[in-house]
Amino acid sequence: MRAMFHTVAPVYDFITRAFSYGMDRSWKRTLVAQAKLPDNAIVLDLACGTGDFSLLAAGVQPGIRSVALDITERMLQLARERGVERGVCGDACALPFPAGTFDAVFIGYGLRNFPNLKLAVNEIERVTRPGGMLVSLDFFLPANPVSRALYLAYLYTQGCFWGLVLHGRPRVYTYIPHSLRAFVSIEDFSLLLRKAGYGRVDAQRFILGGIGLHWAAKE
Repeated sequence: MRAMFHTVAPVYDFITRAFSYGMDRSWKRTLVAQAKLPDNAIVLDLACGTGDFSLLAAGVQPGIRSVALDITERMLQLARERGVERGVCGDACALPFPAGTFDAVFIGYGLRNFPNLKLAVNEIERVTRPGGMLVSLDFFLPANPVSRALYLAYLYTQGCFWGLVLHGRPRVYTYIPHSLRAFVSIEDFSLLLRKAGYGRVDAQRFILGGIGLHWAAKE
């Protein structure tokens, strides 16, 4: 996983825009706005990529402090070049922070890539303060079987096209539909959050349920 993201890091932002029909930034702004961060909040940008959530959160209030964490050092380097000041190379399943550190944890397209989703959610809950938020954006499988088949076919086609154009290898970006085949639904992820200790869980669906936005408040 680390080697694959090292390869795609320079074009990662472009790919997320392409796969989301250009709506990726709008979804992330919505997530940050509706998180209702408190003054002087401390937030974790988990699986940060190039630091979108860190930068968006900092733009909401000047006093917000963010820590960006990613498993790939090359992603963190790109995040630093964009102005993200605090970066940590680490694993979502073993977060290097004390309990109750963060007011909010933001995750963009990272859930599917965690080797143990339940363990990662428990770790996120641990480092979040009571009343704090888990906020996420990710691909999910649509519930309708026909929509699901069409969506996977679309993702495979997009992945092969951009892999060939950008890297000369058509299978570079097929990791997205591959990871989705064994992933949970939006509803199942909402249930997992409730079981982990999040009392209020809100979700929004886009692209026939192929994209899910979650806001979960820790009890």
